[in-house]
Amino acid sequence: MPPHVVAVSSRRGHHFSKTPALSIRLVAGLGVEGDGHFGAKVKHRSRAMKNPNLPNLRQVHLLQAEFLDTLADSFGPVGPGDLGENVLVRDLDLLALPAGARLRLGASAVVELTGLRNPCVQIDRFRPGMMAACLDRDADGRLVRKSGVMGIVIQSGDVAGGDGVSIELPTGPFRPMEPV
Repeated sequence: MPPHVVAVSSRRGHHFSKTPALSIRLVAGLGVEGDGHFGAKVKHRSRAMKNPNLPNLRQVHLLQAEFLDTLADSFGPVGPGDLGENVLVRDLDLLALPAGARLRLGASAVVELTGLRNPCVQIDRFRPGMMAACLDRDADGRLVRKSGVMGIVIQSGDVAGGDGVSIELPTGPFRPMEPV
């Protein structure tokens, strides 16, 4: 099946989980309208305390539905928005994409991937032991973060469950995503 949006979520304020919605509005340069991470400057609390003038590279959190399926096998049901993602997709390996890849979500929204979500202790507060399941090691022993990717909104648009997802890869050499 082609890549598609399974669900969308947002929530005002700073909370770990987000509330599923029928649709969300992505606003160029700012993120998800009405979400706690909406804005041009960094909104992540610990990063904002260090330097509130940094650009917001975490406007949109995207996650693979297949990862929630895997977590559910060990931790019970994990629903849309539970891990704080704004956009839950299926049939797209987000972690394999390079930094700078652009995703068209629905008819007009475009998100450029900036990096990996770095899992934090809040995941263990949600479900004890879950943070370890969000981390792995590759064949060379490098840490693999599996809790999704972050992006910035390049083009505004509405996004809803069932919308298609298309990918535009950046030109030049492959740049692996790093935590942002």
